[in-house]
Amino acid sequence: MLNRLKGIFRSLGGVNGGLYLTDRILRAASGERVRLYKYVIVAQPIGGLSAQPMRPDAKTALTMIGPDHELVASFPRPGAVIKQRYAAGAQCLAATVGGSFAGFLWWQLGGYEEDEVRCSYVLIEAETAVWDFDVYVEPRFRLGRTLARLWHQADAQLAAQGVRHSFSRISSFNAGSLASHARLGARARATALFLVIGPIQLSLFSTRPLMHLSLRPDKRPVLRLSSS
Repeated sequence: MLNRLKGIFRSLGGVNGGLYLTDRILRAASGERVRLYKYVIVAQPIGGLSAQPMRPDAKTALTMIGPDHELVASFPRPGAVIKQRYAAGAQCLAATVGGSFAGFLWWQLGGYEEDEVRCSYVLIEAETAVWDFDVYVEPRFRLGRTLARLWHQADAQLAAQGVRHSFSRISSFNAGSLASHARLGARARATALFLVIGPIQLSLFSTRPLMHLSLRPDKRPVLRLSSS
C-alpha cells in the first residue's frame, strides 16, 4: 500500500495526488454519491502532425462514419449516446484493421457539452477550433499504431478544413494522457475542479467564471476558451 501511495504522488504530484486520493475516499464512503473531478483543458495545434510522413498500412482503413454506417453497431458505447452525439453535430473518424473495428476519435466544431459533469465548453474561435473527445482504441490494437494513425488522419482532415486548434479536457489524474497530449504540442488553457454531491455541483475554474454553484441538473456553468 505504501509503495502504491508513493507511486501515485510520484506520477501525479502532491496536489493532484492528494485530490485523487480524496476522490477515491469520497466515492467509497458515499457509494459514489460524492465525487471529485479535476480537468486540464488543453489546446492542441492542428497541421503539424500530418506534415510528418507516416507509412501506410494496407490492413488499416480510416473512414469518417455517419450515423447510418454499419460500423456504428460495433462502437463500444450505448446507442442512445451515439445518436445524441450525431444530433449535436459531432463527427467520428473510425479505424478498422483487417475489416474489424479498431478505434475511433470524435470531434465537434465550436464547443462541447461535458458528459461527466455539468459544464458547457464554448470555443471563442468558433470557426477555427474543434473539441475532440472520446479517443478510443480496442485493447488488442493498443500496442500497434492505430492511435497514431487516427490522430494523423484527423489532423490532416481538420487542417484541410481550416481548423487551427483542437481542444480537449484531460483528467488531472491521468498522467499518461497528459504526457501524450504534451508530446503532440498541446498546451494547458484552463483547469477545472468539480465537486459533485448528489444533484449539487460546485465548480472552480482557473479562468472566468472562476466559481459556479449548481443546485439543479439543468444549471451548467459556461467556460469560454481561447487558444491564446
